[in-house]
Amino acid sequence: MSYQLVSSGEQLPVAQPPRSDSDLETTPDSILQRYRALLDLGDLFARQHSLSELLLELAGRLQNVARFDLLVFALHDPAENVMRLTVLNHSKKTDALEVRVNRSATGWTWEHQQPLVIADLLKDESYPDTVKYLRERNMHSGCWLPLTIREQRLGALAFTSIARAAYTPADVEFLQRVTELVAVAVDSAVAHEALKEDKLRLELLLEVSRTLSSSLDFDRLFPLVSDALHRVVPLDHASIALPDPGRDGLNLLLVHPSWEGAAHFVPTADSLAAPAMRDRQPKCYTRADLERSRSPFALHLLQHGIEHACCFPLITSRGVIGALNLASKENPISRKGQADLLSHIANNVAIALENAQAYREIAGLKAKLTEEKLYLEDEIRTELHFEEIIGESAQIKRTLADARTVACSDANVLILGETGTGKELVARAIHRMSARQDHSFIKVNCAAIPTGLLESELFGHEKGAFTGALTQKIGRLELANMGTVFLDEVGDIPLELQPKLLRVLQDQEFERLGSNKTIKVNVRLIAATNRDLASLVVAREFRSDLYYRLRVFPIQVPSLRERRQDIPLLVRYFVQRFSRRMKKNIDSVPAATMDILTSWDWPGNIRELENFLERSVILSKGPVLSIPAAELRPLPETTSRRDTSLETAEREHILRILHETSGVISGPRGAAARLGLKRTTLQSKMQKLGISRLDYQS
Repeated sequence: MSYQLVSSGEQLPVAQPPRSDSDLETTPDSILQRYRALLDLGDLFARQHSLSELLLELAGRLQNVARFDLLVFALHDPAENVMRLTVLNHSKKTDALEVRVNRSATGWTWEHQQPLVIADLLKDESYPDTVKYLRERNMHSGCWLPLTIREQRLGALAFTSIARAAYTPADVEFLQRVTELVAVAVDSAVAHEALKEDKLRLELLLEVSRTLSSSLDFDRLFPLVSDALHRVVPLDHASIALPDPGRDGLNLLLVHPSWEGAAHFVPTADSLAAPAMRDRQPKCYTRADLERSRSPFALHLLQHGIEHACCFPLITSRGVIGALNLASKENPISRKGQADLLSHIANNVAIALENAQAYREIAGLKAKLTEEKLYLEDEIRTELHFEEIIGESAQIKRTLADARTVACSDANVLILGETGTGKELVARAIHRMSARQDHSFIKVNCAAIPTGLLESELFGHEKGAFTGALTQKIGRLELANMGTVFLDEVGDIPLELQPKLLRVLQDQEFERLGSNKTIKVNVRLIAATNRDLASLVVAREFRSDLYYRLRVFPIQVPSLRERRQDIPLLVRYFVQRFSRRMKKNIDSVPAATMDILTSWDWPGNIRELENFLERSVILSKGPVLSIPAAELRPLPETTSRRDTSLETAEREHILRILHETSGVISGPRGAAARLGLKRTTLQSKMQKLGISRLDYQS
């Protein structure tokens, strides 16, 4: 077995000078002792040890069979192409070093795979780093042996001594046997530690994956990413780069720390992350690379003492969605397998980020749908006049206060007011503010349904109950169970139906037409009329008991002429609504026009005003409202100049009834019946008072 012997810079033959008396003897007993030590080492190596524990025990066992004062254990690092040394003084670790291959004896031994013996370190300059280190520790000779197993070059094992020429060929041969055993043990320990590290890495990766996937909140994701990264590598900065949809560059979302003054947008040409995203591969930068970069963010990193930076692309099924940027004063991927682990974490960050973005988009769409739903509901309510009670006058506020007061009870409500004042809107407002708001609001216009059909509409009928009843029909009262029934124009209910309605109010029960089965309901009744029910009771056209049942809580809705200060608000509201519907841009109402509208009495109240303004919007050509003022008749004379005679009052009353019945005189719903007169008597009075067809049909 040949080896290299170095003394005074010359390569010498294998033979060495005789050893001193203090050297270990090569007697049969000493040889036997050495091979027993080899067996002990084999037993030691068979047991599982960590690499550090193995080296300490090795140093302790070998001191009895081999001369050394320092034991140097070296492993080659292929990533950096350096030898990583552990120096032991018998059973104590003294130093951990890193030396270059071409400047060290361990590097030469690993590279050439041959033993190396230096007899006198004081006269040798072949390996500057090694010689300098050993001279400083008073070492004078050494023996270096390659650690190799199955053609896998692991490193080197060195024995050094304070004595000169301490190692004979017999020593070298024995130490080679030791080194072979050590190589097996080191290979096993390294593999064991690699498996252990892989297991820890996988457990960490699984935990990181579970943690990141559990968060769908975009803002909470960044602290989780920061915690996950700090468990893997020492970091001084971490950020996520995402493409800016509106500009050619990347937005930097700082994960750790939130440095003041850091750029949050970097153009693509100046970005450190752009190459990683383009090539779909991690990119690492040294301080020199950062100094050459034009990126303002790279300059910011340098100002904070950053020496290394790495960018990992964030890749999902949709492609590259960004990059994870890491920066540190130390190299974040110096350890073996660190780059792969960080790449896996970047993949998990990419999935978590994609999920968080999708969740935020879904939440945004959901919020948008909710807003659109509310908008559409508001539009529907606007179109159907559900909630548009416009006004700030004391009269309308008093009406709304009464509605709010009675809404929380189940009391019957009678809404009084002229036609067109918005009695139905008040009724709907009461229903919406009541405990029945989630149930039906059923409206019945008692004046619009013929008398013969009104009973069927209210109470329903069975199949065959009358001619034409081909199927069973559920009445409005039954449909409104648990909700509210609104009887508009309740004063027009025929006398023969009033007892049946009274029973519903008293007992909450009724029978359908053609059936003797009693149906129980739970309804609240709100009635409205523009007629004087008290006068109808006196004229025996309306039942007094029904009147008092309906009039539990009366609410008076003021006419428009009683709240003129609300007319400007109503004008602006209707003009805006009709302009939007007709796609016109009418944004001003002249003061003179507003004065005309405010001074008119509006006998048809809000309904008349609404129809008039719709016609005005149609006629307007520009942004200024133009009204057909000629259609508004002059204001009537003041009350003090009016004719207040009985004859005049009778004439006006008959005309009003004729207007309401559309000129119909005879019949159960005609003016004669409404006035409690015979048809011939009414016609005689009309002739006497000078009432012609033109008076009530104009």
